[in-house]
Amino acid sequence: MWIKKRFLVFGLSIFVTVGSIFFYTLYKTHLAHTTFDRYYAFRGCVQLVDKTATYGDCKTASGKILRIVSYKGNWYLQGDLPIHW
Repeated sequence: MWIKKRFLVFGLSIFVTVGSIFFYTLYKTHLAHTTFDRYYAFRGCVQLVDKTATYGDCKTASGKILRIVSYKGNWYLQGDLPIHW
């Protein structure tokens, strides 16, 4: 009987841990999209190349230039906009 309780507690703790990590990642990703500065940091940009009200270009540590665009009040990589079916 005590073995079943241990497995139940162990399984429940794994479920809660994985669920917590999932929702934390979802929250952090959602938060990153809310402002240009947060998305800039989220993508690992180290240098701002240029910025307007609707887009910004930044350079990563590896030297890659990323274009970040505003779409419906949130910021995304150009060509990586959310699609809702």
